[in-house]
Amino acid sequence: MARIAGIDLPKNKRGEVGLTYIYGIGRSTALYILEKAGVSTDKKVNQWNDDEQTAIRNVISSEFKTEGALRSETQMNIKRLLDIACYRGLRHRKGLPVRGQRTRTNSRTRKGKRKTVAGKKKVTK
Repeated sequence: MARIAGIDLPKNKRGEVGLTYIYGIGRSTALYILEKAGVSTDKKVNQWNDDEQTAIRNVISSEFKTEGALRSETQMNIKRLLDIACYRGLRHRKGLPVRGQRTRTNSRTRKGKRKTVAGKKKVTK
């Protein structure tokens, strides 16, 4: 089993897919890493030998920020926006979409489950 950046990669997946299990590495980055390390993209993770694993580890550690470091940097960026109270920071604070999406009908992921508000009753004479 390959363990890279503190993550156990799935054994029976191709290298380019297996590397995407690491936070901060997507498909294109995974292809770049394998190319730079000189590992075939067709090889599955359990077919990598020790030299290939070491080469992949070296490329990732030298060129990319992954897992904990990347998560903490992202959190620090959001905290900075909250502290300076800019528009994006206020949207983060309120739990609303940050990048200009509509909120009248959509954005349930950010807003959470619907909270029904009772309609105004008509006054009868």
